[in-house]
Amino acid sequence: MRRIALFVLSTLSTLVLLLGYNTSTSGPLATSAPTSIQSGPITSSPGSTSGSTSSGSTSSGSPSTGGTSSGSGSGSNATGSTEVTGSVADTQWGPVQVRLTVTGGTISKVTVLQYPSGNGKDQEINDYALPILTQETVDAQSAQIDMVSGATVTSNGYLESLQSALDQARL
Repeated sequence: MRRIALFVLSTLSTLVLLLGYNTSTSGPLATSAPTSIQSGPITSSPGSTSGSTSSGSTSSGSPSTGGTSSGSGSGSNATGSTEVTGSVADTQWGPVQVRLTVTGGTISKVTVLQYPSGNGKDQEINDYALPILTQETVDAQSAQIDMVSGATVTSNGYLESLQSALDQARL
């Protein structure tokens, strides 16, 4: 009888410990801290190496939970290029938005306008993943690119906004 009681108590305490453990996926949604959205663009163009610029300002606020907002139309510049901004993709960690520069019917540059950067882990993941995603987009000239392992949520948001921009550019 003692063995049964000891077994039941040890099983119960193990379950309590397992269920009470906070995993790394508890992120910003589980806390009340506001999420910052990076507004400095990350760009990639043909022949460039991957890298990021964070010279923009950051704004605070929690990500909206509504649907996807519509992106802006296209605009031309002096070089004959057209810029097309994709819709904002609301992800679990914050919004993601992509702008394409199209020259002569091909994607010549990809700029990520918004991406999650609410904590150090978000910044680390996106500093690694976004240059890869932008370079793959320029190389593939489509949304048929591989997602970045470890940045699944951002990759999904990136692909959603990218497809929106491609649709607007009729590519």
